[in-house]
Amino acid sequence: MNAVDYRGRTTLITGASSGLGAEFARQLAARGSDLVLVARREDRLKALAGQLAAAHGVQVEPVAMDLSVEGCGELLAAEVERRGITVSSVINNAGFGTYGRFHTEEPQRLRQEVALDVMAVVDISRAFIGPLRGRGDGVLVNVASVAGYQPVPNMAVYGASKAFVLSFTEALWQESQGTGLRVMALSPGATKTEFFDVVGTEDAASGTRMQSSEEVVRTALKALDRRNPPPSVISGAMNRAMAFSGRLASRRTVVRMVDRMSSPRRATV
Repeated sequence: MNAVDYRGRTTLITGASSGLGAEFARQLAARGSDLVLVARREDRLKALAGQLAAAHGVQVEPVAMDLSVEGCGELLAAEVERRGITVSSVINNAGFGTYGRFHTEEPQRLRQEVALDVMAVVDISRAFIGPLRGRGDGVLVNVASVAGYQPVPNMAVYGASKAFVLSFTEALWQESQGTGLRVMALSPGATKTEFFDVVGTEDAASGTRMQSSEEVVRTALKALDRRNPPPSVISGAMNRAMAFSGRLASRRTVVRMVDRMSSPRRATV
């Protein structure tokens, strides 16, 4: 093991007002990291910041920002610089999913989904990766999903977005070899967060057991602590089995199987 020392350093976390983002904040604060918490809901960010600062004696800066806007990475980097903060690590966690047949989805909502799940990840990664590579002792985590390992009918845009994040991050992992920067894609399965409240149904979980946010974040941090961290990690043995089982079947079989698992009609069959 070659555990990351977060003490006296600053981790920027997007989507930090709830779910995995908030849990990353809790576990990293416990390991001594100062934090920059980014999300739209300022009230939640301030409440969490106060709790973590009091519990762990770390510095926590809440930054209320809509990351679906064009150029969010440069805007965020400028705001952090304005506050005199040097970021050592980045957790790109912000995102959401939509559920339903593609032809029924609201076009503007789909544009927002791509903007947050894809463009914000690229934009923020680009804005911070130069300084992170220069430091040589931080981490860059982009949160993907097991949905990125195969096409996902009823969540076509979300699955494709996470496939992009997975491929993109693994490429950055290779490009960052020798710099000391640990780059990794984290792929959770169904997790007990507000994700399904936003989606509007738990049918999107495909009937699988939901992990807790604590389990998922522990998986990520444990993988980052390895001497040679992998380019990506899937949280949960069952999720890993499901992701890799698709390699044994044809693309036709896989997409039809996922459709049966994720479709609302499965509950009435």
